[in-house]
Amino acid sequence: MITEMAKPIAYALIFAFYEQKHNQVKYRYALLIILLVIIADQWSKIYVKTHFYYGEEVNVIGTWFRLHFIENNGMAFGMKFSQGTMGKLLLTSFRLIAVGFGFYVLKQLVVRQYTRGAIICGALILAGAMGNLIDSMFYGLIFSESSFHIAKFVPFGEGYGKFLHGQVVDMLYFPMVEFKVPESVPFVGGKLFSFFDPVFNIADAAISTGVITLLVFQKKMIHKKEEIATTEMNGESGN
Repeated sequence: MITEMAKPIAYALIFAFYEQKHNQVKYRYALLIILLVIIADQWSKIYVKTHFYYGEEVNVIGTWFRLHFIENNGMAFGMKFSQGTMGKLLLTSFRLIAVGFGFYVLKQLVVRQYTRGAIICGALILAGAMGNLIDSMFYGLIFSESSFHIAKFVPFGEGYGKFLHGQVVDMLYFPMVEFKVPESVPFVGGKLFSFFDPVFNIADAAISTGVITLLVFQKKMIHKKEEIATTEMNGESGN
């Protein structure tokens, strides 16, 4: 009798242990994605910063994929939050808080059994935020300024800026369509039209990929696995 009563408890403990180990594996995979994105992002930024003059441009594939070295104080794709030191400090501080909260959210996605797609997208967004945060926090401390000469590593703290005041490095440029607007067109006649014009980096691409994928496939991704399984079972029973 006691043995029969103990069986459900034993099964529950085994299941809980399995779920915990399974969650740890999924979380480690998410951390691996974050690590790989950050490595690729930082390698590309450091290479461009230490090999290119500011504003230098090199064609990679034809003229539609180029490396174009610029730096910015702002957000993804060169957008600006605010001018001046205070704006930069506020933006970097916000990034730091967002990254900390992002790890909590990612952990919750794993623990609450959300889909693999949602976890991967969360990892991409978090990796992108961390990639640009590293620039803002440390690049001003470890690099000389990129202006009329190629930047180089300097002793820690002797760079072009202070802690949290580094410039974000951008280099990926895809002007896939370029043409001059006819002179007859009002207001914009004679101007050069280019698409896609913003210069960005791998971190920006990771954030955009994660966000856009979640928005497009949110009905499939923003669900727990148990909810999906229940929906499928209900559909089969209905048939």
